[in-house]
Formats: sequence, structure tokens, C-alpha cells
Amino acid sequence: MDVKIEESWKKRLSAEFEKPYFGALTDFVKQEYTTKQIFPPAKQIFNAFNHCTFDNCNVVILGQDPYHGFGQANGLCFSVNDGVRMPPSLLNIFKEIKEDLGIDIPKSGNLERWADQGVLLLNATLTVEAGQAGSHQNKGWETFTNAVIKCLSDEKKDLVFMLWGKYAQDKGKIIDENKHHVLKAKHPSPMAANYGGWFGCKHFSQANDYLSQRGLKPIIW
Repeated sequence: MDVKIEESWKKRLSAEFEKPYFGALTDFVKQEYTTKQIFPPAKQIFNAFNHCTFDNCNVVILGQDPYHGFGQANGLCFSVNDGVRMPPSLLNIFKEIKEDLGIDIPKSGNLERWADQGVLLLNATLTVEAGQAGSHQNKGWETFTNAVIKCLSDEKKDLVFMLWGKYAQDKGKIIDENKHHVLKAKHPSPMAANYGGWFGCKHFSQANDYLSQRGLKPIIW
């Protein structure tokens, strides 16, 4: 199957694209885009991979679903398009960065600039129906993104994985923590963050310290 995804990822995931589950997933997603409003736009489904190649990847942040509001999702977890109001979770991420590193909260919540520096912003599910959170869960995307995480864990070393909330931490159990630096905190959503465990986690400075110690460029958060 010819999947439109960046070449370094295509080479490593080509066997995944030939598996029966991925064929069924592709049929489902194509039908959904034909008959319903689905986010992100079809050309941005694999945006996280197209902005962050396998070779350049140094940090992985795991999300769950794309945003399901109009004009929000752009294929990168937690990210919104320029000009779109920041969702509460993203705003809390930037508040923690300000507290941790003293960087002012930006005007735009578009995280393409992180991805271009080597941060893979990976949602567990890569598509969603408008207004229907979780509508494309358990259709095959989670199997695919598990394969992505295992590929990264097995074939690379010294990655920083940021796992926020129980869902991400459960998904991250396949990561080899002897080879990689795994950071865990509560989810930045207000429901979780306001009860402690998100603010003060200092993941962003910890990630940069780890990268710097290994001769890798820190991320400009």
C-alpha cells in the first residue's frame, strides 16, 4: 500500500502498511472522509511524521485524539493551527514552560516549530469525526502508533519520551527505559492538572538537560 508519509518513516513502517488491520483501517478512514467531516484534513493525517523524520527525532510526546473542533487539528498532538484559540491543555503546557524555563507564552499554539526541531507529536489515534471525541478509537490507529513507538524504542537510543496522564503512560509501557529517558506526569488538562502533578513537573528543562548531556541540541520550547 502506498501511504503518503515521509520517506524515512515509510522505509521502517512499510511492513505495517501491508498488514490486514491497516488495510481495514484505511478503508474505514477513506469512507469516513467521504461521508462525514473528519479532522485533521486528510493531507495532514501524517503531519507529525512529515515534520519530524525518524533520523531527526529526539523527543516524543504522546497524545490521545486529534482535537475535534473545526479548524483546530493539524496532525500534531496538542497543537492547533495559527489563529486558533489555545485549548486548555495546551495553555497549561505553555504555563509550565514559562514556570520551568521562563519562556513567555506564545501567541500561536501551532507546534510545528517543535516538530521541525525533532519532537514527534504523536497522537494514539490520528483521525476523529467533528464533535465526536474518541470516534475513531479502536479502529486500528492504536496498533499502528504502538508499532511506531516500538520502532523508535528498538532502533534508536537516548530519546526523551514525555508521557502525560494514565493513557499515555499505559501506551508507553513498550518503551525500553534502559535505553531512553521516560518522563511521566499528570495530564495537562484542567481536570487533572489542577489537582497537582502537572505544574512543576519541569519536563521541558529535564528533556533539554538530557539532550545536552548527550551532545544533542536542546529544544527551543
